[in-house]
Amino acid sequence: MDEAESAARRLAWGVHNAVGFVFTLFWTAGWISLALLVLLATRRRDVALRMAARCWAPGLTGGAGARLVVEGADAVDWSRPYLLVSNHQSVIDICALFQAVPVPLHFLLKQEMAKVPFVGWYARACGMLFIERDNPRAGPRLRREAAALLGAGHTLCLFPEGTRSRTGVVAPFKGGGFQSAIDAGVDVLPVAIDGAGDVLPPEGFRVRAGVITVRFGAPLATGDASGAAGRQALADAAHASVLALLRRSA
Repeated sequence: MDEAESAARRLAWGVHNAVGFVFTLFWTAGWISLALLVLLATRRRDVALRMAARCWAPGLTGGAGARLVVEGADAVDWSRPYLLVSNHQSVIDICALFQAVPVPLHFLLKQEMAKVPFVGWYARACGMLFIERDNPRAGPRLRREAAALLGAGHTLCLFPEGTRSRTGVVAPFKGGGFQSAIDAGVDVLPVAIDGAGDVLPPEGFRVRAGVITVRFGAPLATGDASGAAGRQALADAAHASVLALLRRSA
């Protein structure tokens, strides 16, 4: 490939990603606006959440050229609430999980997301939870809120690595978030996401077509977990389950 052809390819990809970024902004703003109007009219958060799963998320994964493959969902009893814990490769993970989980799904998001126009409005209106990483006093309150959400029969997703993986390696799971499942008496559901980091890397906006696979593991009971040691043991078991799910594609 000569220098001119290489420059043309880089320009084409640059234009492609710029158009994709603009599409993402307008698509997100449009569907969130509609979802908020529906929520205002119906007062039903479940309807607004399923709009994300059936309309917003498919548009973004499809627009990225991604094909979603879901494995193991049929073996899960979705009539029960779960604390869903997943590895975190990309922001498109949220789209993949919204689509893969067949019930209304709440997320635990970093506090900065609450300040993002449209996204923050939607998240707050739909009962999402936010973590204040720089405020240690916020932890107990957040765990109570998460336990109450789970206890009310809702499924909550968190990314216990704490941030997106820049290398694809799954970092150890932090145990603090698992306390809410223990307090609510609900199972932890490990989930592995594979391929999302290739479709949309964690740095910048460089979309590439590919396959995103979401694999559901076996639920982990929380009844025997007690104290900090039991909480961390549960987190370690979930981490091991996610790693095993990822190895299925190896």
